[in-house]
Amino acid sequence: MKSERVSWGQRRAGFQCLTLAFLLGWLSLGAGVQAASAPAATGGAAKSMAGSPAPAKLPGVTAAEAVSQVTGMAISPALGVGAVGAWRYFHTPAERRSELAWWSQPWFWVPALGLVLLVFVKDAAGPVLPKVLKKPCDVAELFENKFSALLATGAVIPLAWSISRSLSTDGGSAMTGLGLAAIDFSPLLGLLTVPLALVAYISVFLVSHVIQVLILISPFGTVDAALKAVRLFLLSTVAATSLASPNLGAAWSGLIILACLPLAGWAFRWLTFGQVFAWDIATFHRFRRVPAVTDNRAFLTLKLGKTPRRTYGWLARTESGELVFRYRPWLVLAVRSVTLPAGQYAIGRGFIHPELLQLDTPPGSGKSFDILDFPPRYAGHEKLLGQAYGIDEIHEVGLRAMWAWVRRSLTGTGPSIERVSAQA
Repeated sequence: MKSERVSWGQRRAGFQCLTLAFLLGWLSLGAGVQAASAPAATGGAAKSMAGSPAPAKLPGVTAAEAVSQVTGMAISPALGVGAVGAWRYFHTPAERRSELAWWSQPWFWVPALGLVLLVFVKDAAGPVLPKVLKKPCDVAELFENKFSALLATGAVIPLAWSISRSLSTDGGSAMTGLGLAAIDFSPLLGLLTVPLALVAYISVFLVSHVIQVLILISPFGTVDAALKAVRLFLLSTVAATSLASPNLGAAWSGLIILACLPLAGWAFRWLTFGQVFAWDIATFHRFRRVPAVTDNRAFLTLKLGKTPRRTYGWLARTESGELVFRYRPWLVLAVRSVTLPAGQYAIGRGFIHPELLQLDTPPGSGKSFDILDFPPRYAGHEKLLGQAYGIDEIHEVGLRAMWAWVRRSLTGTGPSIERVSAQA
């Protein structure tokens, strides 16, 4: 077992080092291009002062700016791709704007920025909006964030490819000065730039999207505003450093990417959690779904063995009465399973979704904790879940437990534990 953990750690560290080397290579190549092209740039500046056109932007600068643009798009897809598209549109001569990519055309970035404005208005009105109106808006924003990220991917791919061509073709004269003119870097750059740009983009987006999921499950408007402020601040640091210096912006973006790479798996589990919960709420799945006799969907709320928290899978009951959680890593790999600890269990009836509680843990403490979260599709079907897994108690949890306590305190009625019939 130990060798497997070390092997995985070595592979992850090697992948991070490869990404870091690629980013540093981007920066050093851009610096080399700038240094080798300094005489040409000086001459170009003199010509510009004499009335001739100014020299084109150096390819190293273009590559550095692209790193920041990809990072900004990943942090906030709608705002990032809309802002970058508008910036490119207004910094392109009028006669050449028709040659710009689709995401730099007004028919795309104007609606994208308009959507961002609507989200801002929703967030500004969040503290005064009732939950019955705000939460559906949060669900819609979660889906919008994913859809915007999918559209932004279409901008990342051609952007990364154009950068690789720029560094290998436009930098030919600079490479001559460095003594590397005989080497054709275009196949290698094309092979590395697009996949690594996509890996960087997806990793940063996954971590950033966790904020949307936390907003969805948070009952407090102030927490939502704070989470949005954190993401906006991070995005502003990328823009500010890139405007101050393209290489500084690329270096800061590279640090953000490296920080997000090891968190991608954790963030993917949160993305799955938010997607399932949002879909169940938006489609009123609880009215169309009845728990199966076994194999009902659930999320782990704690780490069991090597299975991490928030893993999405299904809960089964064996013939011997054991509860087994089965899942597919990354949703597509081979099925794995982990047996839940032996003990007494109860179904928790929550305000949005049911839970699986392990009672009296540690033994003699009288405490219980949540070991599994069932999706909202099972809300209202707690008795059927209990019958499916041989569990004979239903406990109120969360806001329902608070309300039950208030009701018992005022009226002396309302038991906190409900018994489940053994009949299926």
